[in-house]
Amino acid sequence: MFTEILSKFGVDWPHFIAQLILFLIVYFVLNKYAFAPLLKILEERRKRIEESQLNAEKIKRQLAEAELRYQEILRKANDDAQVLLEEVRRNNEAFTQREMEKAVKEAESIADRAKHEIASERNRMVDEVRRGMVSLVVQTTAKVAGKILTPEDQKRLSEEASRELAS
Repeated sequence: MFTEILSKFGVDWPHFIAQLILFLIVYFVLNKYAFAPLLKILEERRKRIEESQLNAEKIKRQLAEAELRYQEILRKANDDAQVLLEEVRRNNEAFTQREMEKAVKEAESIADRAKHEIASERNRMVDEVRRGMVSLVVQTTAKVAGKILTPEDQKRLSEEASRELAS
């Protein structure tokens, strides 16, 4: 039965065995000289692709780490800048305060000098007025008394006038 089916399909055993041997020879030759090098090339290519994917993942990790370091450096630089700005602000306030105190001291010094100058000028003017008054009293007394006063009389009258004006 099996042989009948094979004969209906045109299978001739001697030809079939020859074709099978020829097929196996071609298969082994192709496997050794064509398929093996081709499979080796495909395997190498698969390994390179796999290595490239691993390298890409490694680069992604490094890039993420670099981004984190960049953010950390940027944050630290901002913090340092804030500290520096605060220090400059404090120094500026201290400088402004020192300059303000210096200006107040200068103003007080100028005011004190002005007070002393005014007081000395007032004293000088009072002395001038006293001398003028004494001279006027002496002249007026001389005219009223109708006589010429001696230097002793003038001295006595000027002393009396000075005492009166001083009180």
